[in-house]
Amino acid sequence: MPRILAVDIPGNKKIPYSLCYIYGIGLTTANALVEEVGIDPDRRAHTLSEQELNQLAELIIAKGIRVEGDLRREITGNLKRLQAIQCYRGSRHRRGLPCRGQRTKCNARTRKGKRKTVGVQKKK
Repeated sequence: MPRILAVDIPGNKKIPYSLCYIYGIGLTTANALVEEVGIDPDRRAHTLSEQELNQLAELIIAKGIRVEGDLRREITGNLKRLQAIQCYRGSRHRRGLPCRGQRTKCNARTRKGKRKTVGVQKKK
C-alpha cells in the first residue's frame, strides 16, 4: 500500500481515486494534482515510485491544501467558535439539529437520530 502524508492509500485503484482517501482531497483536486505532476491517471497506485509519491506530497503541501489533522482541527475550531458566541448555527450544532434551514417536523432523521417515542403517563 502506498503512503502519502501519513495515509495509506489503496494500491489497486487508479491514482486519482486512491488520492480521495486522503481527508480533504476530492476527485477534482486529485485529478488536478495528478495532471500537474504529470502522472498517467489510468495507472494504479501501487505502480507509483517513491519519487512520484514524494512529488505528490510536496505538491499538496506547496499548494497549501489542508488535509487530515489540520483540516479536522480547523473544522472543529470553527464549530466551537460558533457555539461559543451562541449564534443560531452554533446552538443548532450543539443540539444536533440541522442548521441550514431544513424542516424538522417530519424529516431530519439523519441529524436527529432514531425516533424517541414520548408516552403519556397516568396520574396515581
